[in-house]
Amino acid sequence: MGELTEADRELMLMAIRQLEFAYAPYSRFHVGAAARLNDGSIYEGSNQENASYPLCMCGERVALYNAAVYKPAQPVESLAITIKNQNMRIDKPVSPCGACRQVISEYEFRHKQAIRILLKSDSPEIYELRSVEDLLPLGFNGTFL
Repeated sequence: MGELTEADRELMLMAIRQLEFAYAPYSRFHVGAAARLNDGSIYEGSNQENASYPLCMCGERVALYNAAVYKPAQPVESLAITIKNQNMRIDKPVSPCGACRQVISEYEFRHKQAIRILLKSDSPEIYELRSVEDLLPLGFNGTFL
């Protein structure tokens, strides 16, 4: 955290704060996310589970959808994602699931702008990715439709 810029540290701390708002009674796997838009505004999210697992919503998507609802024309500049597994310690950052990767890809395509991604877990190590393309190199987007 000490090596992050002040803006990135603020974004990650907001994502960490979202861990307490996660609803994960089944998996006990909490996800917190915070998206900074180009105008500097930040929208947060946490995962929300459901006994019917397909109805669960990941924290990354909650943050991005919040941003899209309130500022649909504003591109996302950076996305901080952190996790906390209440059953065990996770010693390396965890990447978004496939569905979240696809949603992040759609936001990059929609706004024609890469989204920097910061990933954190229990360890002090933070991964910084320049774009979702680092996680989803052969992504599907609107150019195929």
